[in-house]
Amino acid sequence: METGPVMKENAVRLMPTGISSLDPVIEGGVPPGTLVLLLAEIGAGSTEFVYSSMLNLSLRTRNPSGDQSAMPAAIRYLTITKMKEDIEREITLSFHPDLARGLEGVTFEDLSSHYFEARVVPVEWYSQANLVERLQKRKEHGDILTDLATRLNTSKHRSLVILDSLTDIAVQYASTENWNELTAFLRGLQRVAKEWNCTLYLLLTRGILDPQKEREIADTADAVILFRWEETSAARRQRIMYFEKFRGLMPHLEEKDLVKFAVRISSANGFEVSNIRVVV
Repeated sequence: METGPVMKENAVRLMPTGISSLDPVIEGGVPPGTLVLLLAEIGAGSTEFVYSSMLNLSLRTRNPSGDQSAMPAAIRYLTITKMKEDIEREITLSFHPDLARGLEGVTFEDLSSHYFEARVVPVEWYSQANLVERLQKRKEHGDILTDLATRLNTSKHRSLVILDSLTDIAVQYASTENWNELTAFLRGLQRVAKEWNCTLYLLLTRGILDPQKEREIADTADAVILFRWEETSAARRQRIMYFEKFRGLMPHLEEKDLVKFAVRISSANGFEVSNIRVVV
């Protein structure tokens, strides 16, 4: 008779994605400590997935109702090549103001200076700092992975952390002898996420790296969600989302044939699972 309460007490508190049409399908959300690779064809919906997730969760956290124990303690968005203003502008143009208000609860962190300083890019394109400040920053910085690790180490317990620039980092390492440093970094991140109890979204554009390197990165993740385009019978393109891997949830998804989904994106609701496709 005591089994029920004990199981309830020990149950993992899943962190919602914030996407109301998806969370019920995946039993309420993502197990905290999960490193999720969002692998996408260009324009297939991974960016909208991330934006919708962080905006909706931010709104729920800032306007609490009911049990908030599953909500993230903080939402962090780390970018290597974009500016905060650029992301905010994109969200404001794409989504209804009611949804875009979720930006107020998201912390943006720009790591672009180190990335661009190593390339032939005019300083004024990415930094307003003076020469002395830039030289000081360069002295303090290690490589991009060291900078990223330093930032990630400040994550609050049970946060949602988004890294939108894995593609840029991976391309930087792909043609060098240091490729194994990137995969080791990702494996270390996958391990420490369990200690932090954080959910991490990493965005990677499909087809830019060679297939073997793409698979190596996918192998480091707890979950791989693939976003792609498919042709429909009406000769129209449809965004499709697959769960290629999801440790802890895959048996449930496969049991109910919930692996492949049709997706739509709207201004009012952002990313939506418009209907569930059954894999035959």
